[in-house]
Amino acid sequence: MIKLNIIAEPGRLARLHDDIREIYLSDARPWVVGYSGGKDSTTALQLIWTAIAALEPEKRTKPIYVISSDTLVETPVVSRYIDVSLERIAAAAAEQGMPIITHKVMPEVDRSFWVNMIGRGYPAPSRRFRWCTERLKIEPANDFIKSRVAEFGEVVMVLGVRSAESSTRAQVMSLHKIDGSKLSRHSSLLNAFVYAPIADFSTDEVWTFLLQNQSPWGSDNRDLVAMYRNAQSGECPLVVDTTTPSCGSSRFGCWVCTVVERDKAMEAMIDSGEEWLTPLLEYRDMLSGTQDPLKKHEFRDFRRKTGQVTFIKDTDRPIHGPYTLDFCRTLLRKLLETQVEVAKEAPVGEAPILIHEAELHEIRRLWRTERGDWPDTVPRLVREVLGRDLDWVAEDSVAFTADDGELLEAICGEHDVPTELVIKLLDIERASHGLKRRHAVHTRIEDAFRVEWRDLDTLVAERRDALSASADGTVMPIDSELPFED
Repeated sequence: MIKLNIIAEPGRLARLHDDIREIYLSDARPWVVGYSGGKDSTTALQLIWTAIAALEPEKRTKPIYVISSDTLVETPVVSRYIDVSLERIAAAAAEQGMPIITHKVMPEVDRSFWVNMIGRGYPAPSRRFRWCTERLKIEPANDFIKSRVAEFGEVVMVLGVRSAESSTRAQVMSLHKIDGSKLSRHSSLLNAFVYAPIADFSTDEVWTFLLQNQSPWGSDNRDLVAMYRNAQSGECPLVVDTTTPSCGSSRFGCWVCTVVERDKAMEAMIDSGEEWLTPLLEYRDMLSGTQDPLKKHEFRDFRRKTGQVTFIKDTDRPIHGPYTLDFCRTLLRKLLETQVEVAKEAPVGEAPILIHEAELHEIRRLWRTERGDWPDTVPRLVREVLGRDLDWVAEDSVAFTADDGELLEAICGEHDVPTELVIKLLDIERASHGLKRRHAVHTRIEDAFRVEWRDLDTLVAERRDALSASADGTVMPIDSELPFED
C-alpha cells in the first residue's frame, strides 16, 4: 500500500494552506510562480491558488506572476498544452478576482537555439557541452526575476521542486535554507528568495493530490495524466539556476534535445497516435548523429571557434570546432522542409512554427557578416522551400555576391592564397566602409591573420612530425583535450 503522509494525514493539507497564506500576507514582496505545465508545478500552483482564493478579496493585493519558459523549440504537444493552460489561468484569475498575472519568458533572438546552432555553428548539445540550458532557460527566467526585483526590491520565487527528486536537489535546498523561515535564498540572484510548498511531497502524493483536487482554472488534470502516460516521461522544470535539475533522461522538453541518447518521450507520443511528430524526431536523430566521434569531421570545422587548431593529446586528431557553413546550410534547408512536412500532417490549428522569421533574419546577418556567405543563402532557401519571400533588409552597394565569390576563388587559386582569408579581409573592410572612425579595423585585420588558414592535411603532417620528434626525446607542447568553446 502507498503511504501518503502529506495528503492522507488529517489536517496536513489545511496546515499547508495556512502556511501559504501566512507567507503571502507577511510582507509586500511579489511572488513569481514557475509553471512548466508538468505535475509538480501544477500541484504547486493549485495549492497557491486554493490558499489565496480563501482570503478576503481586499487582502489579495500582492501580485502573483505565473511564468512559463518557452525555449522556442518546445515539444509541440507540450507547448500547446502550456499555452492553453496559461490562457485558462489568465481568464479564471480575472473572473475570480485573483491577483495572478501570466507571462511567458523566452530567449532573445540572438541567443535562440537556431541562431546559435545554424547561425554560429554551435554543435548539437551534449552532456559535455550543454550550451543550451543557460541561454534558453536560465537567462530569460532570471531577466524576468531581475526586472521584478528592480521594481519591488525583493521577490519570492515559488517553485514546484521536491527533495525526493534527487539527493543533490535535497542537499541544495537544505544548503540555502534560512533559519526560522520557510524560505530559502536563491542560489545566484540577490534579493530573490525561494518558497517550495511541495518540497516534502513524494511522486505518489503529487499524483494523488492532482487526481483528488480539481484545477481551479478549469483544466482537467486527467489530461495531464494522459500526457505523461503517452510520453512515458517526466517534466522539464522551469530552470532558474544551475542547481535546478534540467530535463535529464526522462523529460518533457525541447524536441531538438540531443543531451539524451534517445527521445523516448517523443517516440512514445508517436506510438500513441501523434504520428505527425515523426519528422521532428527524424530531424532530432539527424542532429544526434553529428555527435558520432567517427563522423564529426563530416560536419564540423577542424578549427576551433577561435580559428586555431588544437589536437587531442598525443595524437594527430584535431578537436573539432563549429559546424561548417556548408553543413549549416544543410541544417537550415532540412529544418524548413521539416516545417513544411509537419504543417501538412499536423491536426488543424496545431502546426508549430519551427523557426521564426526573426531568427531567419539574424542567421542571415551572421552568415553575411561573420561567415562569408556571399551567395546570401538564407533568402534563397526560404524562397525555394517555403515558396515565399520575407521582408529582407536591403544591403548596401558594397555587398558581395556569389559571382564575386567564384571570381575571387579563381584568382586566389592562381596565386595560392587562402580564399577564406581574403573573404574575411574584404568583409572587414566592407563592415567598416563609410565609418569616420576606423580604429578597430586594424585589430580585426590582425585577428584575421592569426587564424589558421592552412588545410588540414598540411597541419596533420606537421603534427605527425612533431610527435615523431617528441618520441625521439624532443620536448613539444602538449595540447589539452577541451570541448567546443564558446
